[in-house]
Amino acid sequence: MKNIFLSVVLSAFVAFIAVGQTEQSFGAKITRDNAVSVDKFKEEIKGKDSLKIKIDVPIIEACKVKGCWMNVDMGNGQTMMVRFKDYGFFVPKDSGGKRAVIEGYAYTETVSVDMLKHYAEDAGKSKKEIKAITQPETRLTFTADGVIIY
Repeated sequence: MKNIFLSVVLSAFVAFIAVGQTEQSFGAKITRDNAVSVDKFKEEIKGKDSLKIKIDVPIIEACKVKGCWMNVDMGNGQTMMVRFKDYGFFVPKDSGGKRAVIEGYAYTETVSVDMLKHYAEDAGKSKKEIKAITQPETRLTFTADGVIIY
């Protein structure tokens, strides 16, 4: 009887710990240590074409098709698209509203109209919104080696 009671208590404790764990890792193994804020990142990227860095960011949305990209909030209405190194991993499609630590390379790129329309489709935008995309866009992009969502 004592063993049964101990087993029930131990099982409940393990279940309690598992429910409390909300951190998920994807790609290369990284930690949240030394991740910089969005504001600090903006300071560090000024005047540079690219930058290897670890940033703590709020997630706006992830690709609704596969989780193969996510958009993060850079403040003041700006976003940054995060893609994953070598298309080697994906994140949960329902990651929007959570936070992430992303480690990898930030850089500026020009995104073609076709690719912008593809991303809009992946995000579940309407046909009208997709048709309205007519110009390429130069924007800040990030290729993540590893991601922690929490």
